[in-house]
Parts: sequence; C-alpha cells; structure tokens
Amino acid sequence: MEKELIYKLNLVRKILKNREKDDNLSRYNKGEKVHLKQMEFHKCNKKNRWVFGGNRSGKTECGAVETVWLARGIHPYKENKPISCWVVSLTKQVQRDVAQNKILHYLRPDWIEQIVMASGRKDSADSGIIDFILVKNVFGSLSKIGFKSCDQGREKFQGTSLDFVWFDEEPPFDIYQECRMRVLDKMGMIFGTMTPLKGLTWVYNEIYLNENNDEQVWHIEIEWADNPFLNREEIERMTKSLSSEELESRRYGKFMQCGGLVYNEFDENIHVIEPFDVPKEWYDNISIDPGLNNPLSAHFYAEDFDGNVYVIAEHFAQGKDVVYHANSIKEICKQLDWHYTNGKISALIDSAAMQRTLASSKSVVDLFYENGILVNPRVNKDMFSGINTVKRYFKDGEGKAHLFIFKNCVNLIRELKSYWWGDNDLPIKKDDHCLDEMRYYLMDKQLSRRIAKKKNEIQLDKERLIRKLKNNMR
Repeated sequence: MEKELIYKLNLVRKILKNREKDDNLSRYNKGEKVHLKQMEFHKCNKKNRWVFGGNRSGKTECGAVETVWLARGIHPYKENKPISCWVVSLTKQVQRDVAQNKILHYLRPDWIEQIVMASGRKDSADSGIIDFILVKNVFGSLSKIGFKSCDQGREKFQGTSLDFVWFDEEPPFDIYQECRMRVLDKMGMIFGTMTPLKGLTWVYNEIYLNENNDEQVWHIEIEWADNPFLNREEIERMTKSLSSEELESRRYGKFMQCGGLVYNEFDENIHVIEPFDVPKEWYDNISIDPGLNNPLSAHFYAEDFDGNVYVIAEHFAQGKDVVYHANSIKEICKQLDWHYTNGKISALIDSAAMQRTLASSKSVVDLFYENGILVNPRVNKDMFSGINTVKRYFKDGEGKAHLFIFKNCVNLIRELKSYWWGDNDLPIKKDDHCLDEMRYYLMDKQLSRRIAKKKNEIQLDKERLIRKLKNNMR
C-alpha cells in the first residue's frame, strides 16, 4: 500500500514537472522570456495599440501572449471575461508558420477544448491551417480564437461581433476598417504587431502619426537591442548584412520613405570604376533579361575573394533575334576568355523565357540552348527582396560598398540613375531591363560571404597588383 502511494506521488510530481516544462506562458509571466517594451504593450489600456518592431525583436510574442492571456481570462492588466477574437495574418501559410504557431506555443494542451481545422488534420494542427480554437477559460466557460487571412478579401471579415482583433503584420486598409466594425458594439480592442516594410502606408498616417488625434491610438517601437534574449554577435552580423535604409525597418521598426530614386545608395563616384584586367578566378556568371522587340540586357559578373561583385561587360540591343543576341554574348565571352560548361556558356535568365508563343513551338530557353548558351530560368523574381538585396550591395549597414560597375556598362548606369518609385510602393515599370537581370544575379548570390578559398602566391600577387591599380586610378 505504501509503495503504491509513493508510486502515485512520484507520478504526480513527474506530471506537474512536465506540465511546468511545457508551460511556456508561465515562463513568460515570470519574466524569463519577456522584456520591458513588451510589458509596456501589455500594460497599455488604449483600444488601438500597435507594436512597430524589427525582425526578431519580440513583437509577435507580444501579440500571441496578449491573445492567450485574454482567452484564458488571466490577463494581469486588463478586465478578464470569456472572449471571441480573430487573429489576422497576411496569408494562410503565414498564419500557419507564424501567428498560429505562436498561439499553440503558449496554449497548454489541457487548456484546449477543441481545434477546428480549415485544412489538415487536427492531430497535427501545427502543420495544418486552423479555423478556430476553443479555449477553456478560468470562468468555467469557453473563449474562441478564430483565424483569418487578408488574402481572403474584405467580404470574409463581415458580420461577426468580436472582443478584439490581433493583426500580425500590416493588413490592407479596407480589412482594418472592417475589423474595427467587428469590435464596435462590444467596445473591443484592435492591436497589431508589424515590421514596417511597405513604406509610408496608411499605418504611418493613421497610427504612427495619429493624424486623426484619436486618444485611443497608441504605438511603441521595439528594436533588436531591446530584446535581451538575442545573441549580441548575431545582431552585429545581421547589422552588417543590411543596407542602411533596410536597417531602419528590419532592426529598428521604423518606417521607410518610399519615393524618389529606388537606388538612392548608388553613387557614380564610388560604384562606377575604370575597367581593369579581372582575374579569371573571379569570373562568376552572366545574367539575361530577354527581349526581342523590347531590349535584351545581358551583363557579365565577377566576384572577388572578399565577396565584392563587379559588373565587367554589357550586351544591350533591341529588335534582334536570339541568334544575334547569342552571337553577341559569345563574342564578349571570347574577348574575356570566359569559362564554358560542357562546351556551352551558362547564364541566368528571366523565367518568362520558358514560355512558348503561338509563333514558335520553342521557348527562348530552347533557342538559346540551340545557339550554345545554357540558360537557367530558375531565378528569384521577388521584387521587394531583390531591391533590398541590391541596396545592401551598394551600401551595407556599415556604409561599405560591395558592388562596382565598369564605366563601359553604360545602359546599366543609365537605368540606375532613372529608376523611380511609383504608386503602390512599386518602381515605375520603365527602362529596367538591366536592373531586372542584376537583381536575378544578386538574389542568386546571397550577400553572405563565400567561404574563403585558400589562395596561392600567384593569386595573392594578382590581388595586390589590382588593388594598386585601382588606387592609382582614384
């Protein structure tokens, strides 16, 4: 009997110990995973609260913990009651990977009454898309956490009365307005957590500037240094990898001015250089933006052992066929003594070159291959990420340049000087053929340095001579 009692007591201790181990919310409550600016957000009693934070600053943790505290009825600074709420993400995939994952991280399994899936299996909710979760609150009833995504459109946000809405990242203005209507009759709350990557949008005017002087609007900015749980060496490494403009939003959670020249970091006095004899060991790749009636742009790229990129040759022509372009590229290769792969020249190309037209049963990719150039259409065409990658090469977080253009690449230089922001935070789609293929190349490269190759004495001598030549030219 005594042995059985001891066994049961040990079993209870083990269960309680495991439960405490899995209780991430308890650790947050105790201050083990919370910092001062997060607590400012939790303590604020305004109806419309926003956190503008850099990536990894802890902003999403704020929203997830706030949601779970309110659903459980255990918020230390607010009125507690059974609630119904929405968690709004940009897309269903982002919901699954970010906000939904964070909610499940802070919800103990024994607090969950039911999970209803929109897609996927209930027994693997972390890999499927959740429709809503019923949470047991301390009042002996249930709270409901529903999940929505902005890509569903405004109509899917109508009709329901809610206690609060959490926006994880910036929603479109019409969805924000619709959600404000959802909390109106309950005098509920809106709160948002976001990194301001889209420029001076409605959030800047409505929330950051509070142009309407709404006394219930409040915001706070969180940066990496505010999060004591981030590794200091990792912060320093990431700071060096970002452009000065991107650093403002991704580290400090500040709004970027989108307007004027897209690449305002470009400085002819720094980034345009006299041609020099580039070591063949630096030769890297060719990138092509295809065009027949429109101009076709192709540039030759080299990379030194420190990860600096050089644009060393250019082909740019309009109204010509693939045979003409292929021969022109091959002629430049001959002049440079460019490298070949299995008897062919390799290059990156816009994925649009894979399409076949009614006029031909062959794609541009096929035609280039027949003319001795093996083009790879698997390029990353994400406009926003690509622009920020180019910006980082022009000027990193320490103000250093990593991209240099030979002065004979006149079309690339011309496009850089006339590439302007337009409406909807997008560049004006005009005279950007060189810039498109430069983005493809740099996105393919990644900014992170290559693993340094061991250099022989001949290579070291070449580098010393080249540095001396470049210094003399300046």
